[in-house]
Amino acid sequence: MTGRVRVYVASSLDGFIAGPDGDLSWLPAFPEGSDEDFGWGAFMEDIGCLLMGRGTYDAIDAMGIEWPHSDRETLVATRRPLDDMPNRVEVVRGRIEELVERASEKAGGQDVYVDGGDLIRQALDSGLVEEITVTLCPVVLGAGYPLFAGVEHRHVLTLRSQRPLPGGLVQLTYTME
Repeated sequence: MTGRVRVYVASSLDGFIAGPDGDLSWLPAFPEGSDEDFGWGAFMEDIGCLLMGRGTYDAIDAMGIEWPHSDRETLVATRRPLDDMPNRVEVVRGRIEELVERASEKAGGQDVYVDGGDLIRQALDSGLVEEITVTLCPVVLGAGYPLFAGVEHRHVLTLRSQRPLPGGLVQLTYTME
């Protein structure tokens, strides 16, 4: 069985996944004293391999935390070397089709999680994404790194679910038509 190619991302109301200079301070924290994780845990249970862009990897690394994905394979698409890579992290290069195929092999039948604006857009334009979950955050950034700006053509999605979350967030899950 082959897993799906999925996206799970937070976005400002005006469509940015990071503010200027990669600022992520606007992202909400999980509610204190609650087991609410915005669906993250359930999503990750199905993921066998992450395919992320260098900017996403660097943003996680800059947080100064222990690598949060040590329990699964992670492929980082970059042309630059990575220093002191965590276990199960590998540098990859190639066309998006090749990268997703490699991630699918590493996922061992589970799903592939594509993360990072540029990789998401490439995978979407190549028809590889099967599901997109976007958590809209009630903030307008005005500038930053856009989620979908720059896709090469129109993509029609089908709403599979929507749910309100604490703090005014709304989570939308779409499948591709």
